[in-house]
Amino acid sequence: MKKTILVFSALIIAVILLFQISKYSILFGGIKTELVITCIALIGFFVGAYFNRKINRPQETTSEINHQKIKELEITSREYEVLELIAKGFSNKEIASTLFLSESTIKTHVSNLLTKLDAKRRTQAVQIAQELDIL
Repeated sequence: MKKTILVFSALIIAVILLFQISKYSILFGGIKTELVITCIALIGFFVGAYFNRKINRPQETTSEINHQKIKELEITSREYEVLELIAKGFSNKEIASTLFLSESTIKTHVSNLLTKLDAKRRTQAVQIAQELDIL
């Protein structure tokens, strides 16, 4: 947390200094306006790329998937794929598009999953699956 605060503080200070230096340079004619705008754009690009890389870092899973429990519940591989996509927040239509299936087939798989996991809603099915370590 301290590192994040320090990075943001340094970034804010650097941007303020850049704007102040560019303001004085433009006023006194030392640097062209286009060069200042280019520098600001490049810094913005690199800062954005840095934060994008930080934010979109893949999450590390600490628990192992319980394949035995999947077999006990008799969840098929296709149903498991559907369950993973439900956990990612996909709608039935998006799942159908991703898996190249019809939406009614996805509804059937979701219904089977709800029955096998003894859940009433999709969110509850995901929660139960996480508790059973199958997601």
